[in-house]
Amino acid sequence: MRLLTNQEEEKLKILTENSISLTLIEPTTTGLKKSIMDATGTVRNYLRENDFHDYNIQSQGPENKVIIDAFIYESDSVNKSKTSLYRPKTKKGDPRIWFSGLTKYSNPNDIIAIIGFKGRLHILNLTQLSIQELINSSIANPIQELVSEINTAENAVSKELLNKLTNLAKGGPILSIVDADTSVGRTLETALGIEINSSKLPDYKGIELKSFRANKGNRKNLFAQVPNWRLSNFKSSAEILDAFGYWREEDFKLYCTVSAKTINSQGLSLKVDSNINHLIETSSRNEIGDFVVWTLEKLHQRLLEKHRETFWVSADVIKEDGKEYFLYKQVEHTKKPMVSQFDLLLEQGVITLDHLIKRNSKGKVVEKGPLFKIKPNSLDLLFPPSSIYNLLS
Repeated sequence: MRLLTNQEEEKLKILTENSISLTLIEPTTTGLKKSIMDATGTVRNYLRENDFHDYNIQSQGPENKVIIDAFIYESDSVNKSKTSLYRPKTKKGDPRIWFSGLTKYSNPNDIIAIIGFKGRLHILNLTQLSIQELINSSIANPIQELVSEINTAENAVSKELLNKLTNLAKGGPILSIVDADTSVGRTLETALGIEINSSKLPDYKGIELKSFRANKGNRKNLFAQVPNWRLSNFKSSAEILDAFGYWREEDFKLYCTVSAKTINSQGLSLKVDSNINHLIETSSRNEIGDFVVWTLEKLHQRLLEKHRETFWVSADVIKEDGKEYFLYKQVEHTKKPMVSQFDLLLEQGVITLDHLIKRNSKGKVVEKGPLFKIKPNSLDLLFPPSSIYNLLS
């Protein structure tokens, strides 16, 4: 796809600011004449991730074509269309896509936005339409109505969750269900009826919940991600533990923070290699040097899937009769992390890595991380402006 013009970039930014998830495609002169477009990787990923279509499991040939209802938008009208998704028998069955009637609404090399919503695809010509004027217009129009409906749907779950948290907070302090550092989060999830599990998916209907004690200046946990062992010199957490672990009472463990700004007491540090898009953990011991690798692409993916939308919930800690109670009092609501900032924050030591590895009594190595964490009060460096809600007001 060609580079976007400044005007097209502004229109894309406006749609993104309005919580519109979309992908882009560029019809060529040949494509418009033949009523066919290549379904690019970004288009395929968007359709798959939004549960519309997976080309990976589609067989070749016209008999396996999939049709999805679509609408093509003009400034003052909406036109019914059909989306054809198929893989021809010719060549390697390269994925194809087409919207019926598109030739009436697009010139060659226009940029077309594809928005998936409620089982249908909504098609906007980003090049031709005056997106900002239409969204802000005092006169109702189809694009304004679409954006409003998507916004309402996007915000429905967050409003539901915020109401539940407000009701919990007004009920007073909640007794901790376990005696552990993780109890503040586990107690909240249990109170909300969320089953405790090890899933990497967000906790509440697409919203990630992160709870923390308000009186502690601890770093905030972003996500866990093991290295790419295939690219790494070490091939397991056990090798990391054996090389850098230490005895603490009866446990052989490696509990430490690793940063790109400093070398820790185990001689470990991080470095970002932007030329090959790798995050590398390295040892000051010459015989070891670089020992594990993460691809930045994978870390970006984990950040986006885990924190598309997040409630960061702070709690006051109250101790009575040797027991711990939590009063959940404030929520910071973030959306759509800025992936471009992630690498910079790693280099600056704002985002760090925690190893939590130990060998249990049966000799099995257990790894609770590696956990990628961000310094307290630094969320605004990674996320667009957030909303803060006082649960007790």
